[in-house]
Amino acid sequence: MTERMVDLTLTLTDNMPAHKLFQRPVIVPHYTHEQTREQFFLGVEDDRLSFATTYMGMIDHIGTHVDAFYHVNPEGASVDRMPLDMFMGKAVCWDLTHIPDLGDIDVSDFEAAEEKGGVKVDGHIVLLNTGLHNRHYPDVKSVWSNPGITEAATHWLADRGSRLHGVEGPSTDKPSDNLFPNHRVCRDRGIAHYEWLINLEELVGKGEFMFYGPPIKIGNGSGAPVRAWAILDE
Repeated sequence: MTERMVDLTLTLTDNMPAHKLFQRPVIVPHYTHEQTREQFFLGVEDDRLSFATTYMGMIDHIGTHVDAFYHVNPEGASVDRMPLDMFMGKAVCWDLTHIPDLGDIDVSDFEAAEEKGGVKVDGHIVLLNTGLHNRHYPDVKSVWSNPGITEAATHWLADRGSRLHGVEGPSTDKPSDNLFPNHRVCRDRGIAHYEWLINLEELVGKGEFMFYGPPIKIGNGSGAPVRAWAILDE
């Protein structure tokens, strides 16, 4: 048996799509090799050293990211105060590609996916493959098409000890209304989620695997970009 790593992280790029409520990021060259070679005269005469840097101007909910408890709960922990071991652990990924754009992901969908996957949720991180990314990204339609997790389905996850779940696209709630049932239940139950994961189709049908999604340690952050990956035993 061998291990395979699956990168679940969307590349951060300038002006990439963002949630309907948020500004797109600015990610542009800061210093280039050409500039620093001519301006700073680093190194020695016959071995000049140049360098490049990148300017990033963005909020903490761009690209693949995790929501801190503080994001929707003024009394909740910011991302730097959440336990690091919360952002890794045993996980499952379910095929929910039958859910249409702007559809509802409900308890019956979770129960059917759990039975098909053969792993009972017991504290697992639960990832949901809806096919949204492959259908729409990088078109702006990806911001306006994601399905949403219902209030009952979010309680279903919390009742089974799942403190984290993850989705493709900008939100666990659909953009066609401002009810935010998943975010409200996450607030009330003390759970959180990842948004804008990719490559989830590679995890479907793999049973239980290990997931890792450590966030950047932003002081008082309401969330943070992450480098998320999974380890499959094959």
